[in-house]
Amino acid sequence: MSLFRPRVLLSVALLGLLAGCGGEEVRPTPPPQPTVVPQAKPVKIGIALGGGAAKGFAHIGVIKMLEANGFEPVVVSGTSAGSVVGALYASGMDAFQMQSRAVALDEASIRDVRLFSGGLVQGQKLQDYVNEQVANRPAEKLKKPFAAVATQLETGERAIFVRGNVGQAVRASSSIPGVFEPVKIGGRNYIDGGVVSPVPVDAARQLGAEFVIAVDISSKASGKAPTGMLGIVNQSIAIMGQRLGEQELARADIVIRPKVLDIGAADFSQRGTAILEGEKAAMAAMPQIRAKILQLQKARAAALAPPAPVVAPKCDEPSRLGKLMGRKEKC
Repeated sequence: MSLFRPRVLLSVALLGLLAGCGGEEVRPTPPPQPTVVPQAKPVKIGIALGGGAAKGFAHIGVIKMLEANGFEPVVVSGTSAGSVVGALYASGMDAFQMQSRAVALDEASIRDVRLFSGGLVQGQKLQDYVNEQVANRPAEKLKKPFAAVATQLETGERAIFVRGNVGQAVRASSSIPGVFEPVKIGGRNYIDGGVVSPVPVDAARQLGAEFVIAVDISSKASGKAPTGMLGIVNQSIAIMGQRLGEQELARADIVIRPKVLDIGAADFSQRGTAILEGEKAAMAAMPQIRAKILQLQKARAAALAPPAPVVAPKCDEPSRLGKLMGRKEKC
């Protein structure tokens, strides 16, 4: 009996010690906290509408297709004919509303001929028409940021109108030298913006556009002489601004060129054709627009994503028995 009792007592002691190890509380690993990733803001699309007289109806077709595909511009800049369409668009009209006005437009309502006054056309009718269409709101009160680009006659510098009388700014931007009278604003004279900025990409950037779609309808020197005085003057302006225009177009993200070179500068009878060509050119550019905007969105989302968390190596803690035996953590 004396040998048996110590063995029994030792066994009971070991069982008690093991029971104490098994009874240690096991705490579940807490689930990882969800990471809140800030949402990237929508890309701010700007549209730069170039000059080209009656070819400018093509801008309506371009805008129509951009809207239909979910790429509505929120910033608008325009030169010459582009400033006319741009002002109406910035006022809150959609492409279909602009098209209905274009179809109903009477050329006589925007052209006031006055001989021997520095130009064949005074331009007051154009100014009044634009102001009527935008409900006489100043540029800073339009629904979209808008800029009309003109040329300061005395210095040859670019002028960007973003405030004040919209009709007057459009009139200045559209005052083709020798055809329209120069427009006096604040004691200075202004002429067509196509001389210095045929497609106003930079103006759209200055208004805050992050992605600029430029629409180029300007005449290029093709080896054929244009017909009519307005056509000659319009092509002369295009040639003067061609090099500057190419440099500025290079700063756009997308350039759309509707096939309207065969439409005369004063041929309002081709407005339907011009709109259709604008639609075709915009649709042809849509895959490129979609891909570039997606690329920009991905880059923006990556910049906003939080850095990956640093995970410390997990160590195996020894049991209570192991601690009693002097064991250490294993990592």
